[in-house]
Amino acid sequence: MKVLAIVQAWNRDDPIRGFIVRWMEKLAERVDELVVLTLEKRELPQKPNIQVYSLGKEHFSEYERKWRYLVRWQYLVRWHYLMTHIMRCSKPDVIFTHMSPIFSVLAAPYAKLKCVPIVTWYAHPRLTWILKLAHHLSDRMVTSVATAYPYRKDKLVVVGQGIDTDLFCPDGSPPEEPPMILCVGRLSPVKDHPTLIRAAALLREQKPFRVVILGGPVGPKDEPYVRSLHRLVEELNLQDIVSFHPPVPQSALPNWYRRCTVHVNLTPTGSGDKVAWEAMACGRPCIAANEGFRETMGRWEDLLLFNHGNVRELAEKLRALLAMSEEKRLEIGSALRKNVMKNHSLEGLAKRLVMLFGNLAGGGHSAWVK
Repeated sequence: MKVLAIVQAWNRDDPIRGFIVRWMEKLAERVDELVVLTLEKRELPQKPNIQVYSLGKEHFSEYERKWRYLVRWQYLVRWHYLMTHIMRCSKPDVIFTHMSPIFSVLAAPYAKLKCVPIVTWYAHPRLTWILKLAHHLSDRMVTSVATAYPYRKDKLVVVGQGIDTDLFCPDGSPPEEPPMILCVGRLSPVKDHPTLIRAAALLREQKPFRVVILGGPVGPKDEPYVRSLHRLVEELNLQDIVSFHPPVPQSALPNWYRRCTVHVNLTPTGSGDKVAWEAMACGRPCIAANEGFRETMGRWEDLLLFNHGNVRELAEKLRALLAMSEEKRLEIGSALRKNVMKNHSLEGLAKRLVMLFGNLAGGGHSAWVK
């Protein structure tokens, strides 16, 4: 089977999208040929059955903001050239787009002309007219958990998050002392960091601990939010407790998770935030405000789930976890890792996607899955 995957970036060192390379490599193990069309390409593929074509963002990024309209026209021209070439020469059986429904909309004319099914991945609470159009033009919509897809469920298939549990795994090392409360993710209002900072203020009289916020803004629009976080830390006099660290490549994240006592994810229900599953795959408890994690948390959901934005409830959950014995936290972390491996492993995601691709392309899944 031949698959065309359309993604945002081909760069395993990208702190936000670096996982895409590993996803594609795992898919390539189960198909005959994988063609990747991406906005930017920062490295060469390492598997012989992967071809990567770029729309050229790596060349435009320095002046894209100033000449964005001209650059967008150049993107469109190159898009038409590459899609025409790929559809004629590679003849994919399925088109798979990731987290950019506009890709599905733009690919639809080529796909419909050649009778090639489109599968669109989307896991985000934002519902736009582009997503609605992509839904109608796609043969299937796929997502990590049902709560992460904000539109109609008639075409929806839940396939898990695709966590690389070989990379994100415990290594036997204990969490550092004093206890670290870790929050990983981009610095954006939807991540609700003020709730964590205010909860830390309520806990400051407890035994020593520190809060590490690991991540950075996506663009200039998030800079005011970042400044407001630093101001809040100063206003609450938490400079000795709360620290900010820049984003790191995916390969460096497991060590951060292993060092923490507990990870906190503050995004509301409606998205599949992979960092929470990464932390749990490393055997660490994760307190979250997202109902989408309920299944993974299993019998520990009452301990680990809190109402979004509820500072006092978050503080109480953190207090309970920090007061636990290390043996109890290890028991919780071990159960969480097992649930991630069962429902959200990269191996499982690749298998489910290829089975879906095979069924849509007209064959029984047993004939397609390697």
